[in-house]
Amino acid sequence: MKSERYKNGWDKLAEIDGEQGKRVMEALKDISPEFADLLIEFPFGDVYCRPGLDLKSREIATVAALTAMGTALPQLKVHVHGALNVGCSPKEIIEVMIQMAVYAGFPAALNGLFVAKEVFDERNLEVSS
Repeated sequence: MKSERYKNGWDKLAEIDGEQGKRVMEALKDISPEFADLLIEFPFGDVYCRPGLDLKSREIATVAALTAMGTALPQLKVHVHGALNVGCSPKEIIEVMIQMAVYAGFPAALNGLFVAKEVFDERNLEVSS
């Protein structure tokens, strides 16, 4: 029996990441189902469920952090999808990545922009100028 924290986390994951999030959890079943549970409970069940920021703001922050890291491109891809799912526009996502060039450097911003382009292409989204 899963905890209330797990249930809340699973619901929030589904709300934000939809099929992308489900695929990540499925992929973890074979290697570490315990880690999948932790991932659902802590970030999604505890942090994303907190009051104080709406989901759009949380996803903008997440996209910024993952872009700045420069080493988490698969996770960035999932969260670019998530940002779009919770109301961010492609233009807002691009602006976040441009902002990250100032703090994380051009290579990190470029990598982020290429991930965003991949997601936009998958979703047949055009970026308005």
